[in-house]
Order: sequence, then C-alpha cells, then structure tokens
Amino acid sequence: MIALMNSLGRRKQPFIFIIDFDCTHPIVLPLEEVDPFLIRYDICGVRNCPPQNSSVTMREAIGLKKFPISFETYKTAFEYVTACQRAGDSYLCNLTFPTPIEIDLTLDDIFACACAPYRLLVRDKFVVFSPEPFVRIANGVISTYPMKGTIRADNPNAEKIILGDEKEFAEHLTIVDLLRNDLSIMAKQVRVEKFRYVERIETSHGALLQVSSKITGALPDNYHEIIGDIVTSLLPAGSVTGAPKKRTVEIIKQAESCERGYYTGVFGRFDGNVLDSAVMIRFMEQTHDGLVYKSGGGITVYSDAEKEYRELIDKVYVPLG
Repeated sequence: MIALMNSLGRRKQPFIFIIDFDCTHPIVLPLEEVDPFLIRYDICGVRNCPPQNSSVTMREAIGLKKFPISFETYKTAFEYVTACQRAGDSYLCNLTFPTPIEIDLTLDDIFACACAPYRLLVRDKFVVFSPEPFVRIANGVISTYPMKGTIRADNPNAEKIILGDEKEFAEHLTIVDLLRNDLSIMAKQVRVEKFRYVERIETSHGALLQVSSKITGALPDNYHEIIGDIVTSLLPAGSVTGAPKKRTVEIIKQAESCERGYYTGVFGRFDGNVLDSAVMIRFMEQTHDGLVYKSGGGITVYSDAEKEYRELIDKVYVPLG
C-alpha cells in the first residue's frame, strides 16, 4: 500500500485510497481504474458520479428504525474501558458498537440523498457520509480537523453547554494534542490554527452540534513522493482511537463486540498535487443479517455511561440537506 501510494505520488498520478481500521485490506486505485458502478465518491464536490439527489420523496421515505445493543451490554464495555483508564492505561478511548437498523432506502439511495462533505459508496458493502476530514494536503501544507463533542441542537443553550462541558473539553484537548503530535512525525511548524469551533449538522432525527479544531503543519517540498508514508504515519486516526494510541487500540479490541472493518478507517483522493480525505464515520454496512450502522464516542474517566450510550444512539442518523 505505502509503496504503491508513493509510486503514484512520485509520478503525480491521481488515485483514490480506502483504508480499513486495521490496514489489512486497503484499496488503492489510479483514478482511471475506478469503476463508478462499484465505487462512487463525492469529496467536497469532487466526484465520479452524478450530483446529489435531493428528492423530497426519497427524504420523506427514509423510515429509519434503530435496534441498539442493550444499555447493560454497553455498560459492561464502558466499565472495562474506564477501569483501564483509572489504571493509567488510557486517557481517552473511542468506544463503538454496531446498531442493527431498518430503513426504506438502499445503500445507493442513501449515498444519493445523504448530505455530507465526504461521501463514499462501495456497492453492496457499505456507504459513508462523513462530516469529518482526516487530512488535507495542498501547496506543502497538511491540515487536520479533529471532531470531538456532540450534542442535540434542540437542547436549550446547546452550544453553551457543549463548549462549557469539562469532560468534552478534556476529550477534545486530548485529541488535539494527539493529532498535533501525529502531524509532527512528518511535518514541521505544527500549530493549532483554530480551537473548538461549533458546526451544525441536519439529520433525519433532528439537528446536532459538533465541535472541531484545525491543526496545520509544513511538509517537505517532495511531499508527493512520500504521500503514502505521510498518510499511513497518521493511522489509525486519533479521533476514533484515543490516547495513548497504541495501548488504547489494544483496549478497543478487548472492549468492542466486533471488528471495525472499514468503519473508522480513512478514504480520500489525490489529484497529483492536492490530497483530501475523511475519517469513515457515519457508516452503514450491509451484512448477512441485514444493515448495521456503526457509531460511538470518546470515553474518559469523567464520562457518564448513560449519556455516552445515548450519544451512540443519537449518532445513528442520515444527514439531510
């Protein structure tokens, strides 16, 4: 994977990449080899498919039903994670679970109508409609935008609450520090340009507010020749693992009920000069037993199990424009 990405980057040959959480089944394809029937993407308006379908009929027919794991099951995993944190093994851990769902749309329909800056469809396997950039590279500058902190927008004083929450602040600060260190592996002059700004996302179950930051760094002039090294040096994405990353990934594998697969991996496109990519959150997968929606959130020693369980369920949605 790394060698192929570097080789394509060295020739400035455009390509896409889809990398699973464990980096065991990566897909790297030159753009001319991408079959739009099998793989469709829309990356901030750069796409290999028709424009987004905003059909009112499709939006009204969504019919999303959720069948989440029991709170008792979630609490068992939550308590394992927080016990590890009290022992000093982790400061922040992203805990996720699959939620079986029923929906009156196909994966193709969902790709067509979901409103998100980053959309990906791998036919008959999964669809992603992610609000979270992974990294952007342009003119020798690498940028990342960690997203941590979610609240329902209809809560009174929602923005004030989310920005004033000490647990959410600690979680966000930890991820910003982690990603600042991650960028420093390959970049110089790394700095936090914007800290904790709020974005609004409209969903099929009401609006959400999410908190992000922006971190940037300077890459060497030959960055396109080492594009594979740059991307993989940051994996797995810190915002969907935790800190310290290596030990927290071990905790995740013990706590979670199934492998993540492509969920919380990354996908993106390199056009020969500019790279744009996303973390694969807001993820719906076709399984032998039907559709599942994978979601989760960051856990710290200050977390409340019931609140985190509710956040996991709230994140099962389809964003509609």
